[in-house]
Amino acid sequence: MQGILYEEASIWQFFFVTCLLGGWAAWMTGRACAQTWRSFAALVFYLLLLGIAVRFIHHALFEGTMFSLQYYAVDTLVLIVLGTLGFQYTRTNQMVTQYHWVYERASLLSWRPKG
Repeated sequence: MQGILYEEASIWQFFFVTCLLGGWAAWMTGRACAQTWRSFAALVFYLLLLGIAVRFIHHALFEGTMFSLQYYAVDTLVLIVLGTLGFQYTRTNQMVTQYHWVYERASLLSWRPKG
């Protein structure tokens, strides 16, 4: 997988920067977009920018390639997945809390009309 998904010598560097640091930031970005009732398109735009920041951290800390479309795409895909989970989790909580007479929780990430 080294060379395809990440360029660092160790997968732990990829996990720490992309999944842990970037993933936490992506989750919080998704949460913030949901709390302010922004659209999913706005979330994707913010996560594309966050992908650039994650690439910079790889570059600055581990001498990774800053401008690599392949690694940017992998990092950004991980961020979009985690940001979408944060967005959907928060939006579900909003819908079942604020509109409890209309909606009930269907799962951790979805709601359905009561009835």
